[in-house]
Amino acid sequence: MKLHVPKTTMVITFIVVAILATQFIRCKTTKADTRNSMDRSGVPGDFNDDIEKNMKEMFDKGKAVFRFDTFGDEVFWTDQLQIHKAIADEKHGGIGKGLSPKQALDAGLKVDLAVLPKFLRRKIKEGKFLDDPWVTLQLIKINAVLGVVGKFDGKGNLKSIGLTCASCHSTVSDPSGIGKRLDGWPNRDLNVGAIISMAPNLDPIAKLLNADQATVKKVLASWGPGKFDAELNLDGKAFRPDGKPAATLIPEAFGQAGHNLHTWTGGWGNVTYWNAYVANLELSGQGQFYDPRLMNKEQYPVAAKAGFGNKRSDSDHVSSKLAALQFYQLAIPPPKPPKGSFDEVASDRGQQLFSGKAKCATCHVPPLFAEPGWNTHKPEEICIDDFQANRSPEKTYVTQGLRGLWAHAKGGFYHDGRFATMLDVVNHYNTCKKLNLTEAEKNDLVEYLKSL
Repeated sequence: MKLHVPKTTMVITFIVVAILATQFIRCKTTKADTRNSMDRSGVPGDFNDDIEKNMKEMFDKGKAVFRFDTFGDEVFWTDQLQIHKAIADEKHGGIGKGLSPKQALDAGLKVDLAVLPKFLRRKIKEGKFLDDPWVTLQLIKINAVLGVVGKFDGKGNLKSIGLTCASCHSTVSDPSGIGKRLDGWPNRDLNVGAIISMAPNLDPIAKLLNADQATVKKVLASWGPGKFDAELNLDGKAFRPDGKPAATLIPEAFGQAGHNLHTWTGGWGNVTYWNAYVANLELSGQGQFYDPRLMNKEQYPVAAKAGFGNKRSDSDHVSSKLAALQFYQLAIPPPKPPKGSFDEVASDRGQQLFSGKAKCATCHVPPLFAEPGWNTHKPEEICIDDFQANRSPEKTYVTQGLRGLWAHAKGGFYHDGRFATMLDVVNHYNTCKKLNLTEAEKNDLVEYLKSL
């Protein structure tokens, strides 16, 4: 049977289909045009692409800044302290025998094994070339020495030395000091005081502290491996009232995402504040820095006299890099503990204690294991002296994050390493907070801390 469709109906149907098709084409064209227009104008739409691109650029730039950017601090380390002359021998721009790779390693400097040419990698792993200062210069030239950037002339003479974030806040995977780079891990082998003391001219530091060079060397020698005094250039306090050095442990730079304050003491600001502080006032880079609190002559006499609270440089090598540097640092996760490094059964029991009887989670709130918000406490709250706290603007101590704790156990715990082991820390809080933990419970708690 043949259906009969009126011509009028067919015409109407054709018109409707044509209209719909036209609208569909217009819709697709409009979306494409709008998308292209949004790309050009920056109007939200395909802004997700811009986010992805920015994320990649920020990460890559931040990593390069962290590892290789000196912020123009050669003006201090080279022009003033002349430390490059202590590294190179007389034949290559120095004034003495030069610094051998073995001496550099003994001072805690680290070498990135992945950067070395295969033949040199093999020779050094065999213990060859480690007594030759010329090899040190070659390692610096190829950016193999973590945190040390050198510039050479056409004859191979070392003309300048600058330092980067990685000098203190990166290490390597091998205890020999030559291994795979580990960004964010504190270099607890680095003898900062000994390295600074190598400089031929310590007069700039002596003048800042209003002391003679012999006194400066005494202070630097007191620090030892893995420690640095980041407030000495502010208040001039080189020793505690009990006579012990005022230097504190070099902190980790991993696992900081989600944390507010991350330095040992309170009030200094977050990650990017401390980056600006270190780049300008510790590494002595060329940049801008403002913190009127440092103009307090009573608390910070050295900084106030030097004008550190309002530092201005003719050229700024710092400010444009702070955003990317912060982005990269916040992307560095805490390292996971090696398999078999803790008792899993005991750790499970310790986890229950951590959130229960031991009351650790009151301040070290999972999963951040720091305090959301203003993460500080007064000295009496944690039962310790107030010396280091009083050197900070807020005169408090910061609740540190615990993830990756195992990776920076070398040198001890707390700001000055006063507790040699995790068990010592647990014993301290057991007494301070009157927790009444048994010996077995303390050990379980330690196993849990090792698992974080």
